[in-house]
Amino acid sequence: MFEHLRGLVTAIITPLAKLLLRLKVSPDAVTVVGTIATCTAAFVFVPRGELIIGGLLVTAFALFDLLDGTMARLSNRSTEFGKFLDSTLDRIADAAVFGSVVFYFAGPGDSLLGMSTALFCLISGFGVSYARARAESIGMDARVGLMERADRLAFMGLIALPAQLMDRPEILAWGLLVIGTLTTITFLQRVLAVRRQALVAVTTH
Repeated sequence: MFEHLRGLVTAIITPLAKLLLRLKVSPDAVTVVGTIATCTAAFVFVPRGELIIGGLLVTAFALFDLLDGTMARLSNRSTEFGKFLDSTLDRIADAAVFGSVVFYFAGPGDSLLGMSTALFCLISGFGVSYARARAESIGMDARVGLMERADRLAFMGLIALPAQLMDRPEILAWGLLVIGTLTTITFLQRVLAVRRQALVAVTTH
């Protein structure tokens, strides 16, 4: 959904990417620092019910997740290890974000629905990511669907705003249900996309 913003975000972060490269900062270092920052923001603010600041930080990190990739392209240092590291640490960051929401609903949010929908988002999100990674490992493309990683984190951050302002945790809970549902649809879209490619490969041999 936010794919059309990729060009705008890249244009915004390109000067920062160039500055970091001049300072001899590697793309992999940015990947690691970004993951640590995301996990820290999630676990420091969200479980205590500070959803606005936590949500804003998570949303910002989601939209600026392109920084390390931009640096790699500008410096011609895009490596297979860098792609592996970025993808792997993204999964850790996702687990931290939605895990922190589970802690929130187990504490001040006090909602079994909220805990369930947060876990729903976490599980479906891992399914989407794994489907793409597995497809690429067998030479197929599964980069399709309604709800990619940046969409999930950005929407969760936006939903957190009215949830805290109105003191209505259920807003976040139901919003997570929507995110999880759209993520599940994305998973199915990727499975079907790979199935179509596999059928074409069979018929052409």
